Amino acid sequence: MSTRKPSYRTPKPCKHLAEYKLIHGQNGFNMILNCLKTSPYGRTMIDMSQSAIPRCSFCSGYQGRLYICLICSSMSCFISPESSHAALHAQSQYGHQIAVDIERAELYCCVCCDQVYDPDFDKAVMNKHIMGLPRNDIGDVGGELRFSKRKRLSFVDLDSKNGKQVVLGRDPRLKSCFPLGLRGLNNLGNTCFMNSVLQVLLHAPPMRNYFLSDRHNRDTCRKRSSDRPCLPCDIDVIFSAVFSGDRTPYSPAQFLYSWWQLSENLATYEQQDAHEFFISMLDRIHEKEGKVKNATKDNADCHCIAHRVFSGLLRSDVTCMTCGFTSTTYDPCLDISLDLDTSSSADLTNQPSEKNENTVVSTLVGCLDLFTRPEKLGSDQKLYCQNCQEKRDSLKQMSIRRLPLVLCLHIKRFEHSPVRKLSRKIDRHLRFPFHLDMTPFLSSSIVRKRFGNRIFAFEGDESDVSTEFEVFALVTHSGMLESGHYVTYLRLKNQWYKCDDAWITEVDEEVVRSSQCYLMYYVQKVLYHKASEDLSCLPMSPRGETLVPIAGCC
Repeated sequence: MSTRKPSYRTPKPCKHLAEYKLIHGQNGFNMILNCLKTSPYGRTMIDMSQSAIPRCSFCSGYQGRLYICLICSSMSCFISPESSHAALHAQSQYGHQIAVDIERAELYCCVCCDQVYDPDFDKAVMNKHIMGLPRNDIGDVGGELRFSKRKRLSFVDLDSKNGKQVVLGRDPRLKSCFPLGLRGLNNLGNTCFMNSVLQVLLHAPPMRNYFLSDRHNRDTCRKRSSDRPCLPCDIDVIFSAVFSGDRTPYSPAQFLYSWWQLSENLATYEQQDAHEFFISMLDRIHEKEGKVKNATKDNADCHCIAHRVFSGLLRSDVTCMTCGFTSTTYDPCLDISLDLDTSSSADLTNQPSEKNENTVVSTLVGCLDLFTRPEKLGSDQKLYCQNCQEKRDSLKQMSIRRLPLVLCLHIKRFEHSPVRKLSRKIDRHLRFPFHLDMTPFLSSSIVRKRFGNRIFAFEGDESDVSTEFEVFALVTHSGMLESGHYVTYLRLKNQWYKCDDAWITEVDEEVVRSSQCYLMYYVQKVLYHKASEDLSCLPMSPRGETLVPIAGCC
């Protein structure tokens, strides 16, 4: 048995929760569990059906989130950090810091103003949840058959060049409430930023095909013997769990701990930025997978799954305004960050935004146009011209040299003023298409336009990649800069689903269009439609064995 000690520490939980458990143990947990109920849709919440509409004991209101104290069972509300009767209750009553969200059945610290995670409470809620699910005649929960991932499904690589299909083995006699793999993720203490990005990763067709076809088998991963954890192995565990057919919300605690260990500066229960987490997660995957795939130092040539799916190539042209000499550089990218433009125009098809009396509405096409528009560099940003042999005023223009399989667009909703030392969130609405043609923003199109749309040969492999994309996931942010909540909208078979931590609900298209997009994920059109195909026949695995069908519920 190995005696080595890990070189990391798991961050300490909320001290108020630790104090509560030290004094009261799990008595409060048991009291709350007796009040839990499971809805027909698999949602666990506090049963308030025998009483009137739940209201805050301070203001008698029912707006915002409502929490029930584990000590005195009083109800208090939380609308914003400035209007939190839950915090007021904790201040007025000593030891009454821990409460439970009545709609989510999740622990909440009224002093920290944050959700907190406790494995004992989580286990108890899940046991109560499973007991409340409908059972069939033989006692199986939800009539589900549980088999290993290896014998259940066969996902082959979905490549735009060979056009292979994703195959889902499912029993045609069983009608599913949600598509297979659509499963809620428990909030482990202000981890909605993590859950929202994980939902995107789980349903990105190339990523899903990679992990469900055993391209990274955690059982044979040699890196598990090292002191540091393997994040792809933990992701493989999550894929197995969410595609197991189990409908109960899943707790990605092991993944969170591994990410903390690999990103020690971010090891905290405080809210993190979803975009920063997305980039950090891909970097951690690259660190593990890149070594195995014999990647070069240039990420553009890396064959790890993170870069194969999300990596593109940007082109930057800097033109001297004196002599016209142009210097071109190329940089790999995992996402494209876009500014929300404030200019006005009546023609939404060509301009970034429109103004009316009360609001400004930006468009995604306009934001991409702004990204690829020539920009004059300031006098303090003069660049050295190789032709003039001195620094000159210059024009800079960005374009996309190579498109990825999955295009991530980051909308800059948080702006910082170094002069005023203030930060604020931009709550501007963004109109976006479900189908996006990226042809106008490719380097070939930008360069030809620069030279008057003259027809000339353009070097490169842009023609090898489809320029038509379909949106399949959106990560939205609601609330303020200091405190907010992340939610993911998934588009599966042209139906939208809202993934709000543990809760999965079907929503209309209008709900999605009215949300505040923060991260937008578009997949190549051919991959989106191939992934939507659901074959009823039983496929054969690469190993030659017949796959066993499984119920298709989330």
